[in-house]
Amino acid sequence: MAPTAWISLTTDYGLADGFVAACHGVIARLAPAVRVVDVTHLVPAGDVRRGSAVLAQTVPSLPYAVHVAVVDPGVGTARRGIALVTPGGLLVGPDNGLLLAAAEALGGLTAAVELTNPEWLAPEVSRTFHGRDVFAPVAARLALGAPPADAGPPVDPATLVRLPEPVLRRDADGFTAEVLTVDHFGNVQLAAGADLLAAVPPTARVAGRAAVRGRTFADAPAGALVLFVDSAGLLAVAVNGGRAADLLGVAPGDVVTVCGRR
Repeated sequence: MAPTAWISLTTDYGLADGFVAACHGVIARLAPAVRVVDVTHLVPAGDVRRGSAVLAQTVPSLPYAVHVAVVDPGVGTARRGIALVTPGGLLVGPDNGLLLAAAEALGGLTAAVELTNPEWLAPEVSRTFHGRDVFAPVAARLALGAPPADAGPPVDPATLVRLPEPVLRRDADGFTAEVLTVDHFGNVQLAAGADLLAAVPPTARVAGRAAVRGRTFADAPAGALVLFVDSAGLLAVAVNGGRAADLLGVAPGDVVTVCGRR
């Protein structure tokens, strides 16, 4: 593999402890010229689906890189550490479904390996901090151009852990979709593609509340709901000047019905 100048980090480590700095330090010692992009370290603790969505929606905007993602409630168990190869970059992290949506966003999975080569890992691997002892050193070596095959044996893609498909159902007067994410502004992203917006009338109901179909937040009156296509190409619900998640009382994993106004 050709070397790359970039590594990205996406974790649920938070910012109050030294976990993120430790991962940066391992990378800096092994690959000091490589630059690190911190995507986020504020994924809700253990929320693999949220980490998967953030990663998949961010990596297309980044340069070719080794993307490390660690949202890993199964750390220290029999779950595998893996590296995935795609046309648009490499992905490193736990085999718990976290990486696969990003692999698709980067052009599709072309190869996968399990991270078992002890020469690629820390001399002593903690049972609870694989970000520092497994994923960061592997990412540094991959960024320097080492072939993924040297990290460990190949993995059959069919055996990789996959997250359940989010709920999306067309109804007679609209659709029902799972909440994928709620962002910092309280906007509610749905597991529904942009094509469904055309079927929504100019005025509709979202979770029983009146909403308008629009292109941006200001297309709704102040304090009102608007259904629009967000920057990831998915349908989302926002409040002009407020927080849709609070108004609707929803969180990721909840199901929302959108229907024509009656």
